[in-house]
Amino acid sequence: MYNSQLDTFICIADNGSFNKSAEKLFISSTAVIKQINALEAHLDIKLLNRTNHGITLTPAGSVLYRHAKNIIKYSASAVAEARQAMNISNTTFCVGTSILNPCKPFMDVWYRISDRFPEYKLHIVPFEDDHTGILTEIESLGGKFDFLVAACDSKEWLSRCNFLKLGEYKQCVAVSRTHHLARKRSVSIKDLFGQTVMMGKKGDSSTVDSIRSELEQYEKITIDDTPHFYDIEVFNRCEQSGAVLLTLDCWADVHPSLVTIPMKWNYTLPYGILYPLNCGKDIQNVIKEISALS
Repeated sequence: MYNSQLDTFICIADNGSFNKSAEKLFISSTAVIKQINALEAHLDIKLLNRTNHGITLTPAGSVLYRHAKNIIKYSASAVAEARQAMNISNTTFCVGTSILNPCKPFMDVWYRISDRFPEYKLHIVPFEDDHTGILTEIESLGGKFDFLVAACDSKEWLSRCNFLKLGEYKQCVAVSRTHHLARKRSVSIKDLFGQTVMMGKKGDSSTVDSIRSELEQYEKITIDDTPHFYDIEVFNRCEQSGAVLLTLDCWADVHPSLVTIPMKWNYTLPYGILYPLNCGKDIQNVIKEISALS
Protein backbone atom coordinates (compact mmCIF):
# COMPACT_ATOMS: atom_id res chain seq x y z
CA MET A 1 0.00 0.00 0.00
CA TYR A 2 2.56 2.60 1.08
CA ASN A 3 5.75 3.34 -0.84
CA SER A 4 8.52 1.30 0.81
CA GLN A 5 10.97 4.09 -0.02
CA LEU A 6 9.46 5.88 2.98
CA ASP A 7 11.45 3.50 5.19
CA THR A 8 14.66 4.71 3.55
CA PHE A 9 13.56 8.35 3.90
CA ILE A 10 12.87 7.87 7.64
CA CYS A 11 16.28 6.24 8.13
CA ILE A 12 18.05 9.13 6.37
CA ALA A 13 16.13 11.68 8.43
CA ASP A 14 17.05 9.89 11.65
CA ASN A 15 20.74 9.52 10.78
CA GLY A 16 21.43 12.66 8.74
CA SER A 17 23.72 10.75 6.40
CA PHE A 18 23.48 8.55 3.32
CA ASN A 19 26.47 6.47 4.46
CA LYS A 20 25.12 5.87 7.98
CA SER A 21 21.72 5.01 6.53
CA ALA A 22 23.31 2.56 4.10
CA GLU A 23 25.05 0.83 7.03
CA LYS A 24 21.78 0.64 8.97
CA LEU A 25 19.88 -0.75 5.97
CA PHE A 26 22.74 -3.04 4.83
CA ILE A 27 22.64 -1.65 1.29
CA SER A 28 25.05 0.56 -0.63
CA SER A 29 25.09 4.35 -0.37
CA THR A 30 24.32 4.44 -4.08
CA ALA A 31 21.17 2.40 -3.52
CA VAL A 32 20.08 4.74 -0.72
CA ILE A 33 20.57 7.79 -2.93
CA LYS A 34 18.68 6.16 -5.81
CA GLN A 35 15.75 5.34 -3.53
CA ILE A 36 15.46 8.85 -2.13
CA ASN A 37 15.85 10.38 -5.60
CA ALA A 38 13.07 8.12 -6.86
CA LEU A 39 10.84 9.11 -3.93
CA GLU A 40 11.41 12.82 -4.55
CA ALA A 41 10.69 12.33 -8.26
CA HIS A 42 7.55 10.33 -7.51
CA LEU A 43 6.22 12.99 -5.12
CA ASP A 44 7.64 15.91 -7.12
CA ILE A 45 8.84 17.33 -3.80
CA LYS A 46 12.35 18.14 -2.59
CA LEU A 47 12.67 16.37 0.74
CA LEU A 48 16.35 16.79 1.63
CA ASN A 49 18.98 19.52 1.67
CA ARG A 50 22.32 17.94 0.70
CA THR A 51 25.36 19.86 2.02
CA ASN A 52 29.00 19.15 2.83
CA HIS A 53 28.04 19.21 6.50
CA GLY A 54 25.39 16.52 6.20
CA ILE A 55 21.75 16.12 5.26
CA THR A 56 18.82 18.08 6.65
CA LEU A 57 15.12 18.01 5.94
CA THR A 58 13.49 20.67 3.83
CA PRO A 59 10.28 22.17 5.24
CA ALA A 60 8.35 19.78 3.00
CA GLY A 61 10.56 16.90 4.18
CA SER A 62 9.84 17.76 7.80
CA VAL A 63 6.11 17.56 7.14
CA LEU A 64 6.43 14.20 5.39
CA TYR A 65 8.68 12.85 8.14
CA ARG A 66 6.08 13.82 10.73
CA HIS A 67 3.42 11.80 8.90
CA ALA A 68 5.48 8.96 7.36
CA LYS A 69 5.30 6.50 10.27
CA ASN A 70 1.56 7.06 10.57
CA ILE A 71 1.23 6.42 6.83
CA ILE A 72 2.94 3.05 7.25
CA LYS A 73 0.76 2.10 10.22
CA TYR A 74 -2.39 3.31 8.48
CA SER A 75 -1.56 1.23 5.40
CA ALA A 76 -1.20 -1.94 7.50
CA SER A 77 -4.46 -1.10 9.28
CA ALA A 78 -6.24 -0.56 5.95
CA VAL A 79 -5.12 -3.97 4.68
CA ALA A 80 -6.33 -5.60 7.91
CA GLU A 81 -9.73 -3.92 7.66
CA ALA A 82 -10.06 -4.83 3.99
CA ARG A 83 -9.37 -8.46 4.81
CA GLN A 84 -11.93 -8.43 7.58
CA ALA A 85 -14.47 -7.09 5.09
CA MET A 86 -14.03 -10.10 2.83
CA ASN A 87 -16.78 -12.66 3.15
CA ILE A 88 -14.24 -15.47 3.31
CA SER A 89 -12.30 -13.94 6.19
CA ASN A 90 -14.55 -15.60 8.76
CA THR A 91 -13.91 -19.08 7.39
CA THR A 92 -10.31 -18.85 6.17
CA PHE A 93 -6.97 -18.99 7.94
CA CYS A 94 -4.22 -17.14 6.04
CA VAL A 95 -0.79 -18.73 6.33
CA GLY A 96 2.33 -16.89 5.16
CA THR A 97 5.10 -18.60 3.23
CA SER A 98 8.48 -17.60 1.80
CA ILE A 99 11.75 -19.20 0.69
CA LEU A 100 13.33 -18.96 4.14
CA ASN A 101 10.09 -19.36 6.09
CA PRO A 102 8.01 -21.99 4.26
CA CYS A 103 4.61 -22.93 5.64
CA LYS A 104 5.08 -26.72 5.35
CA PRO A 105 5.63 -27.27 9.12
CA PHE A 106 2.26 -25.60 9.74
CA MET A 107 0.59 -27.69 7.04
CA ASP A 108 1.97 -30.88 8.59
CA VAL A 109 0.29 -30.17 11.93
CA TRP A 110 -2.82 -28.58 10.42
CA TYR A 111 -3.86 -31.78 8.67
CA ARG A 112 -3.62 -33.60 11.99
CA ILE A 113 -6.21 -31.28 13.55
CA SER A 114 -8.20 -29.97 10.56
CA ASP A 115 -11.13 -32.29 11.25
CA ARG A 116 -11.81 -30.20 14.37
CA PHE A 117 -12.24 -27.09 12.19
CA PRO A 118 -14.40 -28.40 9.32
CA GLU A 119 -15.74 -24.94 8.42
CA TYR A 120 -12.25 -23.51 7.85
CA LYS A 121 -10.05 -23.53 4.78
CA LEU A 122 -6.45 -22.37 4.38
CA HIS A 123 -5.22 -19.59 2.12
CA ILE A 124 -1.47 -19.51 1.47
CA VAL A 125 -0.07 -15.97 1.27
CA PRO A 126 3.45 -15.56 -0.19
CA PHE A 127 5.79 -12.85 1.07
CA GLU A 128 9.37 -11.75 0.39
CA ASP A 129 12.33 -12.46 2.69
CA ASP A 130 13.60 -8.89 2.82
CA HIS A 131 15.66 -7.93 5.88
CA THR A 132 14.45 -4.32 5.63
CA GLY A 133 10.78 -5.30 5.55
CA ILE A 134 10.45 -8.50 7.55
CA LEU A 135 9.36 -6.73 10.75
CA THR A 136 6.47 -5.19 8.80
CA GLU A 137 5.47 -8.70 7.74
CA ILE A 138 5.56 -9.88 11.37
CA GLU A 139 3.42 -6.92 12.35
CA SER A 140 0.94 -8.03 9.67
CA LEU A 141 -0.06 -11.02 11.81
CA GLY A 142 -3.71 -10.51 12.57
CA GLY A 143 -4.22 -8.73 9.25
CA LYS A 144 -2.40 -10.11 6.23
CA PHE A 145 -1.60 -13.40 7.99
CA ASP A 146 -3.07 -15.50 10.78
CA PHE A 147 -0.01 -17.75 11.06
CA LEU A 148 3.63 -17.76 10.00
CA VAL A 149 6.25 -20.45 10.54
CA ALA A 150 9.87 -19.56 11.26
CA ALA A 151 13.02 -20.41 13.13
CA CYS A 152 13.00 -17.74 15.79
CA ASP A 153 14.58 -16.54 18.98
CA SER A 154 14.63 -12.95 17.70
CA LYS A 155 13.88 -10.34 20.36
CA GLU A 156 12.49 -8.05 17.67
CA TRP A 157 10.15 -10.71 16.30
CA LEU A 158 8.98 -12.03 19.65
CA SER A 159 8.07 -8.53 20.83
CA ARG A 160 5.60 -8.38 17.94
CA CYS A 161 3.91 -11.80 18.07
CA ASN A 162 3.22 -14.97 20.02
CA PHE A 163 5.31 -18.08 19.36
CA LEU A 164 4.47 -21.79 19.69
CA LYS A 165 7.59 -23.94 19.51
CA LEU A 166 7.34 -27.02 17.28
CA GLY A 167 10.95 -28.16 17.35
CA GLU A 168 14.56 -27.15 16.75
CA TYR A 169 16.80 -26.71 13.74
CA LYS A 170 20.55 -27.36 13.91
CA GLN A 171 22.96 -24.47 13.48
CA CYS A 172 25.26 -25.39 10.60
CA VAL A 173 27.58 -23.58 8.20
CA ALA A 174 27.26 -23.09 4.45
CA VAL A 175 30.05 -22.54 1.92
CA SER A 176 30.39 -22.27 -1.84
CA ARG A 177 30.61 -25.61 -3.66
CA THR A 178 34.15 -24.61 -4.69
CA HIS A 179 35.26 -23.93 -1.08
CA HIS A 180 37.73 -26.45 0.35
CA LEU A 181 35.41 -27.12 3.31
CA ALA A 182 32.61 -28.18 0.95
CA ARG A 183 34.07 -31.69 0.78
CA LYS A 184 33.90 -32.24 4.55
CA ARG A 185 31.08 -34.24 6.15
CA SER A 186 31.23 -32.11 9.29
CA VAL A 187 33.18 -29.08 10.44
CA SER A 188 34.85 -28.22 13.75
CA ILE A 189 35.69 -24.77 15.06
CA LYS A 190 39.36 -25.39 14.21
CA ASP A 191 38.33 -25.91 10.59
CA LEU A 192 37.16 -22.29 10.65
CA PHE A 193 40.64 -20.96 11.43
CA GLY A 194 41.70 -18.56 8.69
CA GLN A 195 38.09 -18.14 7.56
CA THR A 196 35.63 -15.26 7.59
CA VAL A 197 32.37 -16.34 9.21
CA MET A 198 29.22 -14.41 8.29
CA MET A 199 26.55 -14.22 11.00
CA GLY A 200 23.77 -11.96 12.22
CA LYS A 201 25.03 -8.89 14.02
CA LYS A 202 24.99 -8.94 17.81
CA GLY A 203 21.99 -8.15 19.96
CA ASP A 204 18.87 -9.86 18.61
CA SER A 205 19.33 -13.64 18.82
CA SER A 206 20.65 -15.18 22.05
CA THR A 207 21.70 -18.31 20.14
CA VAL A 208 23.68 -16.42 17.51
CA ASP A 209 25.21 -14.23 20.23
CA SER A 210 26.37 -17.37 22.09
CA ILE A 211 27.99 -18.73 18.93
CA ARG A 212 29.63 -15.36 18.32
CA SER A 213 31.04 -15.30 21.87
CA GLU A 214 32.60 -18.73 21.36
CA LEU A 215 34.09 -17.89 17.96
CA GLU A 216 35.45 -14.56 19.20
CA GLN A 217 37.80 -16.47 21.49
CA TYR A 218 39.83 -17.42 18.42
CA GLU A 219 41.96 -14.74 16.75
CA LYS A 220 42.23 -16.88 13.62
CA ILE A 221 38.49 -16.51 12.93
CA THR A 222 37.15 -13.27 11.42
CA ILE A 223 33.48 -12.43 11.94
CA ASP A 224 31.54 -10.53 9.27
CA ASP A 225 28.23 -9.04 10.45
CA THR A 226 25.12 -9.63 8.36
CA PRO A 227 21.67 -8.13 9.00
CA HIS A 228 19.86 -9.65 11.98
CA PHE A 229 17.40 -11.21 9.53
CA TYR A 230 18.68 -13.15 6.52
CA ASP A 231 17.39 -12.73 3.00
CA ILE A 232 18.60 -14.27 -0.26
CA GLU A 233 21.23 -11.54 -0.69
CA VAL A 234 23.05 -12.85 2.40
CA PHE A 235 23.35 -16.26 0.73
CA ASN A 236 24.48 -14.60 -2.51
CA ARG A 237 27.19 -12.67 -0.65
CA CYS A 238 28.42 -15.86 0.97
CA GLU A 239 28.77 -17.58 -2.40
CA GLN A 240 30.43 -14.58 -4.06
CA SER A 241 32.86 -13.77 -1.23
CA GLY A 242 34.01 -17.30 -0.42
CA ALA A 243 33.11 -16.77 3.24
CA VAL A 244 31.52 -19.26 5.64
CA LEU A 245 27.88 -18.55 6.52
CA LEU A 246 26.24 -19.48 9.82
CA THR A 247 23.00 -21.12 8.71
CA LEU A 248 20.36 -23.73 9.58
CA ASP A 249 19.93 -27.28 8.34
CA CYS A 250 16.43 -26.38 7.07
CA TRP A 251 17.99 -23.86 4.63
CA ALA A 252 20.17 -26.45 2.89
CA ASP A 253 18.33 -26.02 -0.43
CA VAL A 254 17.86 -22.24 -0.37
CA HIS A 255 20.89 -21.49 -2.58
CA PRO A 256 21.94 -24.12 -5.17
CA SER A 257 25.57 -22.91 -5.20
CA LEU A 258 26.06 -23.42 -1.46
CA VAL A 259 26.71 -26.59 0.52
CA THR A 260 25.36 -26.85 4.08
CA ILE A 261 27.63 -28.73 6.49
CA PRO A 262 26.89 -29.86 10.08
CA MET A 263 29.02 -28.30 12.82
CA LYS A 264 30.54 -30.26 15.68
CA TRP A 265 28.63 -28.37 18.35
CA ASN A 266 25.19 -28.51 19.99
CA TYR A 267 23.74 -25.15 18.96
CA THR A 268 20.15 -25.21 17.75
CA LEU A 269 17.47 -22.63 17.03
CA PRO A 270 13.79 -23.14 17.94
CA TYR A 271 11.23 -23.09 15.16
CA GLY A 272 7.49 -22.89 15.38
CA ILE A 273 4.30 -21.00 14.66
CA LEU A 274 4.06 -17.24 14.93
CA TYR A 275 0.58 -15.88 15.59
CA PRO A 276 -0.93 -12.51 16.60
CA LEU A 277 -0.44 -11.01 20.05
CA ASN A 278 -4.16 -10.23 20.16
CA CYS A 279 -6.04 -12.98 18.38
CA GLY A 280 -9.55 -14.34 18.27
CA LYS A 281 -10.85 -17.54 19.81
CA ASP A 282 -10.52 -19.52 16.57
CA ILE A 283 -6.78 -18.88 16.33
CA GLN A 284 -6.42 -19.60 20.04
CA ASN A 285 -8.27 -22.90 19.55
CA VAL A 286 -5.97 -23.88 16.66
CA ILE A 287 -2.91 -23.17 18.81
CA LYS A 288 -4.45 -25.12 21.69
CA GLU A 289 -5.07 -28.17 19.47
CA ILE A 290 -1.56 -28.06 18.01
CA SER A 291 -0.05 -27.71 21.49
CA ALA A 292 -1.91 -30.85 22.54
CA LEU A 293 -0.21 -32.88 19.78
CA SER A 294 3.21 -32.75 21.43
